Formats: sequence, C-alpha cells, structure tokens
Amino acid sequence: MKKYYKTVISLGILYFLALLAFTVFTGGVSTRIPGRDTDIIKLNDITKDAGASFHDLNELSAGDYGVDFAILDTADNLLYASFPTDGKDISIAYAIKNGLAYSYVTVNGKVSGYVILRDDSRSRLYHTRLKLITGLTLFGILLIVSAVLFGKYIEKNIIIPFDNMKDFASDIAGGRLDTPLAMDKGNMFGAFTESFDIMREELTASKKREIELQRRERELIASLSHDLKTPVTGIKVTSELLKAKLNAGGDTPVNPSDLSEKIDNIYRKADQIDKLVSDLFSSTMEELDELKVNCIDESSLLLHDIIKKYDDRELVTSEEIPKILIHIDARRLSQVIGNIISNSYKYAGTGIEVSYRPVDDYLEMKIRDHGPGVPEDELSLITNKFYRGRDWAGSREEGSGLGLYIAKMLMEKMDGELLAENAGEGLLITLMIPLSH
Repeated sequence: MKKYYKTVISLGILYFLALLAFTVFTGGVSTRIPGRDTDIIKLNDITKDAGASFHDLNELSAGDYGVDFAILDTADNLLYASFPTDGKDISIAYAIKNGLAYSYVTVNGKVSGYVILRDDSRSRLYHTRLKLITGLTLFGILLIVSAVLFGKYIEKNIIIPFDNMKDFASDIAGGRLDTPLAMDKGNMFGAFTESFDIMREELTASKKREIELQRRERELIASLSHDLKTPVTGIKVTSELLKAKLNAGGDTPVNPSDLSEKIDNIYRKADQIDKLVSDLFSSTMEELDELKVNCIDESSLLLHDIIKKYDDRELVTSEEIPKILIHIDARRLSQVIGNIISNSYKYAGTGIEVSYRPVDDYLEMKIRDHGPGVPEDELSLITNKFYRGRDWAGSREEGSGLGLYIAKMLMEKMDGELLAENAGEGLLITLMIPLSH
C-alpha cells in the first residue's frame, strides 16, 4: 500500500501544480478584477457629474465615459441608464451581491442616489474564472481524500486480511498450528478465513493423531520386541535342555513323554511368534490398503473345521450349525475366529460356548467365554488398533493389541460385522456373517 499512497500523493501534487499553472496563465492570483482601477476612476467622474446635474441626468448622455452605468435614487428607482434596461435587474443589493462597482451620489452634502457600473464581460469572466478555480480546487481535494479513504478500505478489507492469510499459510507450512487465524466476516475473505481456521484445527488434530500413532507404534515395536524375545528365549532354553539330556543320555534312555513335552513347548512358543508376526503383517497390509478379501459362497459347515483348528485346548462347545450358504473369504474368517478364541484362551481361560442363528441376511455367530469380561468404559475400545486394557500391564499375558482390531477390520471387509459386549460373567463376541445372495 505504500506505493499506492505515494502514487496518490504524486498525482495530487501534479494536479495542483497544473491548477496553479492555469491560475497564473489566466490572470494570476490577484483578487482585483482586471481593469477595475480604470473603472473606479471613470466611476468617480460619473458620480461627480451626476451630483452636479442630478436635477437633469440626461445631460450625462453628452459625456463619453467609456463604460455603461445606471443611476438609482435611494429607493432603488432607476433614474438614468446609459444602456437599454427595464430596471428589474438593477439595485444596490444586486450590485453588492455581484461585486459591481458603485458609488454614492451626493447633492448638497446629502446622499441622493447611487451610480452602478454595468456588469461587463471582464467582470463576468473574472467571476467565472474564480468559480472554476475554486471548483477545481475542491474537486482535487475531494478526489485525493476519496483516493486515500479508498486505499484505507482496500488495506483494511483486502490487503491486511490477505497478508494475514499469507502469514497463516507460512505458519501452516512450517508446522506452526497453534496460532488461530483471526476471523472477520466484514471483509471479503471472511468465509475463507473461517474455512482456513477449520482446516488448521483439522491439521492440528491430525498432527496430534499422527504423534499419538507414532508413540503407540514405538510402544508396539518395544512390546513386540519383548513379546518375541520371550518365546524365542523359551525355545532356546528348551532346545538347550533337550540337547543336554540327549548328550548326557549314555546308557539312560530319554523319557519319550519328557521329549514330547519339550517338543510341544517349542511348538507353542513358535506358534506365539507366528501369531504375533501374522497380526503385525495384517495390520501393516491394512494400512497400505493391500489386505484383500476374496469372498465366495461356502457351506456354513466349514465353521466347525475352523473352530476345531484353533481349539487346541478343547474348551469350545458348539451348537449345531444351520446348513446354509455363507458369502465369505474362508481364510480371512478363519483368522477372525482364531483371534477371538486365542483372546479368550489368554484372558479368560474358561469354557467357550458358540451358538448360531440366521438373522435377516446374516448368520449370527455368538462366541462367549466365562472370564472376567471387560470394564464397560473399555468395551468400545477393545477393537481399536494397539489397544490393550488397563489390566494388561499388570498381567503376564503377551499380546500386540491387534487381534480384535484385525478381526473387526476383516469382518467389515467381508461386509459383515463384529460386536463386543459383556454378557453376565464373560465376554460375548458376535459375528454377523453375510449369507449368500
């Protein structure tokens, strides 16, 4: 805006310099009407002669005064005029108002009338010029004041809001999201400033979510490192112990049951590692939007085989499965049910009851244990990514907080649903499995 104000000032100076030049070239700055001094001399001559011949003013017609004039009595009655007139536009008040030269006529020391010179072209030109100069001066002042006020309006309603938005954009680009953008709906950017500030709030929230996600991922890496280390250490210890017994066997044969127990222990630890790695892989693929499901029509009886596959403790009792077609990805559904049963083994360790019933376009599958359940304030969180309840930190149970999250995500990808609720004693997981169309 500095350039704008400099331009306005420069143009204003040029304008008034031009006006001054016009004034000088058309007669200067004198307040006297050109030729008025000569007129005053002539007016004095006329006044003197009029006083001498006031009884017969027609005698004045014999004189050559070089100007037109009129003589009035003190009541503004026209007594004599050197030019044709009806007398309507001649009076002492008219003369005073229009700046006409006039003089008092005295007879025997008494004012008897007035001599008024006619408004000639020089006088009219002078007054016209004076009005023109005055008008141009006022117009120039008004123009400059208007330009300054317009500049102030532009500065307040466009330039300053635009500069604020530019600074705001710089703050956003620099990651400084704490400073709100001042909103003024009175300027043309009012609606934009409100939208930009909403964007800032969303970016702030997104950044906080990103920081929180990064923190949780670091915690997950640390936790997984610990969780992987535990079964790996168990495998190493069991393997070393088994090797030591075989090397020290000599004539003493190794007890087959003891050998089987050690092998089972190695298998369980390896299975823990496999599950942790599988969950982490599934979570990563889901973030990359590459975790695909390929649903086809399958018999509902395959649910029996899936449960049997994961029920290695034989804690599950299942109702009869309705013989209907379901539209699923069998491999992904197996992963869902495996995660649920594994969670129940880990946190409840009780018998698990499974029931089925068709509901509209779904096969409703309920999986219920008889453990302590989940605190009500955590129930809506247990399917969140990396979430592990408050009681987990004080327990010896291993886990990544991904099992139910992956299960819910896979069900949604198959157009189904996973619901969790407390049912008396224990946790109830309901799977809504889509039926074949």
